[in-house]
Amino acid sequence: MSDNQKDLSRRQFLKLFAGTAAGVAFGGAIPQLINLGNGVIAIPASEGYLLVDTGKCAGCSSCMLACSLVHEGKENISLSRIQILQNPFKNYPDDISMFQCRQCTYPACVEACPTSALYVDKENRNIRTVDERKCIGCMQCVEACPQTPSRVIWNFEEHHSQKCDLCANTPFWDGQGGPGKKKACESVCPVSAIKFVQEIPTQYGSVGYDVDLRGPIWQKFGFVARRDS
Repeated sequence: MSDNQKDLSRRQFLKLFAGTAAGVAFGGAIPQLINLGNGVIAIPASEGYLLVDTGKCAGCSSCMLACSLVHEGKENISLSRIQILQNPFKNYPDDISMFQCRQCTYPACVEACPTSALYVDKENRNIRTVDERKCIGCMQCVEACPQTPSRVIWNFEEHHSQKCDLCANTPFWDGQGGPGKKKACESVCPVSAIKFVQEIPTQYGSVGYDVDLRGPIWQKFGFVARRDS
């Protein structure tokens, strides 16, 4: 880890600590912390992450339709917890962007929520998720997400926040979802451009979450080798 990354980590921790102190002062939610030893305090890391390959993605939107279907019971890309954006004015491989929840090690959305609607789910391997019943619609979690666009999705029909739960709670799917089990987006992708892993990806920039999932055969179809970024 570089000195700049260490400095950033320290700043992130101080921000988390300050936010927690403010939560105590004003009666807000406090993220559940664990002691890692040697004086290090942290929020438990998620045991599951979704990686994508924007250079392999075909832009079919199958993952978005599947996501909304298993969670909401309808196919609506605006309600999907994973978002695919296509820019017809750019050339491959920059014409498609995939935006999935990063299950951040420092979940700003959890820290920002005043009602604990955003929380670390210990029963589902510490995934960062939403208890929609507790959401009051303040949208602080949407604004707090450091990613653009925000990985916390606003459900404009039911007026609450929602985000990827790695399919741990899919009321309209008879499959078993969650970390270590099926994920709708990963299962339905026709080109295997989505992959579930348990190792924590690099948290700086997008390179840790947008990776090369192409085998040698893909280059024969014009899917060029990934550029370093």
